[in-house]
Amino acid sequence: MGYRRKVTKRYMVTEKESQRLAAIDPSLGNSSTERKVLVVSDLRTYFFTREGVVKAVDGVSFFLREDETMGLVGESGCGKTVTCLSILGLISRPGRIVSGHVFLNGEDLLKKSERGMAKIRGRRITMILQDPMTSLNPVLTIGNQVAEAIATHQRVRGHRLWEKTVEILRLVRIPSPEMRLGDYPHHMSGGMRQRVVGAAALSCRPEVLIADECTTSLDVTIQAQYLNLLKEVQNQLHVAMIFITHDLGIVAKMCDRVAVMYAGKIVESAQMRELFHNPLHPYTTALLKSLPKLEGRQKWLTTIEGQPPSLLNLPPGCSFAPRCSQVDDHCLEEYPPSVSANENHTVSCWRAV
Repeated sequence: MGYRRKVTKRYMVTEKESQRLAAIDPSLGNSSTERKVLVVSDLRTYFFTREGVVKAVDGVSFFLREDETMGLVGESGCGKTVTCLSILGLISRPGRIVSGHVFLNGEDLLKKSERGMAKIRGRRITMILQDPMTSLNPVLTIGNQVAEAIATHQRVRGHRLWEKTVEILRLVRIPSPEMRLGDYPHHMSGGMRQRVVGAAALSCRPEVLIADECTTSLDVTIQAQYLNLLKEVQNQLHVAMIFITHDLGIVAKMCDRVAVMYAGKIVESAQMRELFHNPLHPYTTALLKSLPKLEGRQKWLTTIEGQPPSLLNLPPGCSFAPRCSQVDDHCLEEYPPSVSANENHTVSCWRAV
């Protein structure tokens, strides 16, 4: 029996709804909004510590279209994972989402109760975490762990539950899935464990899948196989995907669009090819220059001087200014607005204004 994706009703934006979205964020009220599965607008998540307020996510806005993969890239600690945990409503104390909107097919998730979000997480929007060994329970079989998500959200029981569990394990290329239902996580290789985590995330045919550094624990060969598998499954289920990574090689392979984060903000967003060929923000340019070249002789790798700023004590102007080779006085005084270089390319840099 093939594994078929449940067809969900496409969200169509009425004129009134479009005006409401435009009032929240002007970029959201255009005619293409009807194709956007996920819309994040001016999201701010702060952590209130004894040392001060950590602005982990500080005014992030982006959208995700149907069947699209968006890469969220940047150095460690820039806010990528916290952004996605905020979308899922999984921020715990001392963290708090202080403002913003997260629309999933027109529903504002930030207005949902915890009970309401529990019905959405794992069913309509799911997440694959970095390390499968921390995602899987070592004392439960992989069959029980994948079946749990199906039973919880689809109310399937008995023989049909195990049929659907085998179907999803087969979808992610677990060999002889009927025989692996009773295996425990330690019986499997790292690549197979990551496939099981993917199976659990995809078991309810979500509208949005978030993959957070999901290839970090895999070796290069298995990593390539897993990325190809994710692409195949995405094409079969028509799921929109956010891919969190700091590996620009993975971005080039997997993503349609890319958003570059630095110090809790998105500093540049563009189509993947355009970002690689025409980066406008100095930070994006520096990231691309730091990639090793395959052709020719390269004695030294290019590095980005300095360190990211403390989110407890951000500079008054552009956060990247202390490390930027093109900095001027304006950069040190005021944070630049986001401007459009074209319809699909935005950047926050005074040199682009």
